[in-house]
Amino acid sequence: MPLTDFATGSAVTLLDQLPQRSGLDRLWRFLPEARLVGGSVRDLLLGGQQVHDLDLATPEPPHEVQAVLERAGIKTIPTGLAHGTITALIDQVPYEITTLRRDVTTDGRHAEVAWTTNWQEDAARRDFTINALFCDRWGVIHDFFGGQRDLAARHVRFVGEAGRRIEEDALRILRFFRFDARFGGDRPDLAAMTAIRSHAGMIGGLSAERLASEMLRILTGPHLARCLAHMEAADVLDRIVASPRTRRLVRGLKLGAPEDGVLRLGLLSDAPDLAQRLRLSGKQAQRLSLMRGPYLSDETDIPSPQCDDDALRRQLALEEHQTLLDRSWLLQTKDDESLPEDWDALRTRLIGMKRPIFPLAGRDAVKAGLGPGPEVGLVLVELQDWWRARGCLPDREACLAELKNRLPLSPQG
Repeated sequence: MPLTDFATGSAVTLLDQLPQRSGLDRLWRFLPEARLVGGSVRDLLLGGQQVHDLDLATPEPPHEVQAVLERAGIKTIPTGLAHGTITALIDQVPYEITTLRRDVTTDGRHAEVAWTTNWQEDAARRDFTINALFCDRWGVIHDFFGGQRDLAARHVRFVGEAGRRIEEDALRILRFFRFDARFGGDRPDLAAMTAIRSHAGMIGGLSAERLASEMLRILTGPHLARCLAHMEAADVLDRIVASPRTRRLVRGLKLGAPEDGVLRLGLLSDAPDLAQRLRLSGKQAQRLSLMRGPYLSDETDIPSPQCDDDALRRQLALEEHQTLLDRSWLLQTKDDESLPEDWDALRTRLIGMKRPIFPLAGRDAVKAGLGPGPEVGLVLVELQDWWRARGCLPDREACLAELKNRLPLSPQG
């Protein structure tokens, strides 16, 4: 039931936590039976700070939903009609609306579904009790499987029989740990862990892209250290990341490593084929490569708390801020000697520095009197070495003066 604000006498519901609900209220004028479902309801129950996507379920068939909304002047996108889903777009905000469904057949990755008007049937096909919650337009929660109780107890539990849920979609193994890392407690659900351990081999049938997507989400969870232990106990972690460096990552978490999935993945594994194995994006793969390169070989040109500002500027002239910050975490988690605050101070200095850019180009050397050709490049390389040796501080005028000193045949020479 909705709560009451005794100061005003008005009804207070979970929905009042939403910063902007005009689009939602507009949808409810035309689809009054629709209910918010899944993550948005869960997050509203947790305080509402993390509510992002407002997904709805409704008993009307998808073509009827589309027709009703289009008559109301609401733009719709048929994002998944075969699965009962259309997206309504109001003020550039998307609302995914899915017809209530029940599974007819499943093959471990895909399900054949049929429409239903039974809310409990739809809830029964969802993965976890904390995701099988509905909230109607009055702010009333509809909970068929004890999801509110589990959420309060920090208990991630499959809806129905855990093994059957996994057989329907093996990705639910990783989804369990994603929610465990975010919402779980010290003791994972025994039935879930037993089923996951006995079905762990199904992970091998998942695509690398699906594995990577879930793993990066797991790695950003606030209770990751505990979750990693659960993944190891269920024989899951090393099926995703070969020879995981769990202790190093846990040390990084204790030292405050940010909620950055790629950084934490780099702390977890040194495997040179990791990006290829998980089919990470080009940008993610490059970041991992740059992060670990000198850390695994030559350590003479990497950041350390002992670096003065000149040394940091020299490194920033060669590498992006992100690369040096990533390497600092790799080094810190390897080094048991340095004090954590020393590394924090180093990163603060790095973040506060503007990346130095060498102020001259080939045309400056030609203008100074050097003929076009390979010598231009050689002179600029030597000049850059001179500039870096001085902490990347000489400005354009100083560099031009040094260039002229090195070119006796220049017009000014």
